[in-house]
Amino acid sequence: MVEEQRGERIAKFLSRAGVASRRDAEAMIAAGRVRMNNAPVEHPAVFVGPTDIVVVDGKAVAQPERTRLWRYHKPDGLVTTHKDPEGRPTVFEHLPKDLPRVISVGRLDLTSEGLLLLTNDGALARQLELPSTGWLRRYRVRVHGGVDPKKLTRLAEGMVVDGVKFGPIEASVDSVQRANTWLSVSLREGKNREIRRVMDALLLPVTRLIRVAYGPFQLGLLAKGEVEEVNGKILREQVPGLGK
Repeated sequence: MVEEQRGERIAKFLSRAGVASRRDAEAMIAAGRVRMNNAPVEHPAVFVGPTDIVVVDGKAVAQPERTRLWRYHKPDGLVTTHKDPEGRPTVFEHLPKDLPRVISVGRLDLTSEGLLLLTNDGALARQLELPSTGWLRRYRVRVHGGVDPKKLTRLAEGMVVDGVKFGPIEASVDSVQRANTWLSVSLREGKNREIRRVMDALLLPVTRLIRVAYGPFQLGLLAKGEVEEVNGKILREQVPGLGK
């Protein structure tokens, strides 16, 4: 209640405004890039009220808009970053020009395809990425070679690969096509390149990876490169406590 009266912490404000994640916003504050009411912000615990003027790198930050979420069918060949140091094409360069500034909920690597959620609210993105949210992420995965059921049992029990512990992964065989096998794979954690790493450890190299669902949100019939906004009522129903 006290926090509502004072507004919200500036790092959260910048995150919800789509400027940066909370962690990055704190780094921007430490670097002296953020001012409020013409005074430097020196601590991320500063509160922002509705009449306060926040400026980042000399540009005023608008009050956060209502929280919005989009489904995007990411093609392969794009990286999920706003700027790639290697100069590779990015997801954000290929989004419709009329879309506001958005950030991704998690990532899909360069050669992965399928459902990528996008939002204008950094706090929501962080919330949906947390393993504690408990949302299941589902994939269709093509691997080279046949799949021994014992390997699927190892996945279900969790694995340690190169010193990294991966939680249980549910996997079942969908179909076999000559030298390839299609699997349905589900997980809740989503560490960096998790599926590819555990499959490599099982000598099942991944030749195609498509995310088909993230929690309650489905890829469905969304065409490659297409973006579709999630209805606000549905978003509020699926994310308790989101508000209006």
